[in-house]
Amino acid sequence: MSHTPVGIRQTQKLRTRQALLDAALALLEHQSLSSLGLREVTRAAGVTPTAFYRHFEDTAALGVALVEETLGSLHGLIAAVLTETGDSEERLDRSVAVIARHVGAQPAHFRFIAREQHGGVGPVRAAIAAQLRRFAEEVACALGQEPGSAGWSEEDLLMLGGLYVDHMVITTSTLLEAGPEGEAEVVRVARRRLRLVTIGRAHWLDEG
Repeated sequence: MSHTPVGIRQTQKLRTRQALLDAALALLEHQSLSSLGLREVTRAAGVTPTAFYRHFEDTAALGVALVEETLGSLHGLIAAVLTETGDSEERLDRSVAVIARHVGAQPAHFRFIAREQHGGVGPVRAAIAAQLRRFAEEVACALGQEPGSAGWSEEDLLMLGGLYVDHMVITTSTLLEAGPEGEAEVVRVARRRLRLVTIGRAHWLDEG
């Protein structure tokens, strides 16, 4: 572990950045990003407005960073679960369990995503859309390597990946609304919906 002045400064810089992200996320539990003031964030984080600008150009940039913090670590995870060994029912169960686990662990992060996906801050909307497109592409690529995808076009595989991602988004929003007491029912319905997609996939290339 570095104890040089440079190392100490870098550690402090990372801590300040994270403090700003954490403060913004806490404030966003009660308001939208478009109404969030820079001074609100810096006051809650215990830093000066000048310090804010060392990390983010504006609150929109901070929002984009929150998008990356929330969704960035999930890349590859859903695709990996869907292509794990085991029968389709097991894979569906695991994919829904992954979503429920992450929502339960980071509800404030996912409430932020659900609210800002169609919110008033353009760069944040675009960042969320880009992340979701990337998820769809990753799922499509993973499913395309399975024997059951023989004969599928790239366009159709991407459409299928998009269906899985859309399902993930809907399930996330429903879990947030239902709360812990309603999680079991949300999970049950989510599994049934995914099963329907899987059955449709098996017959997509059937003639007639």
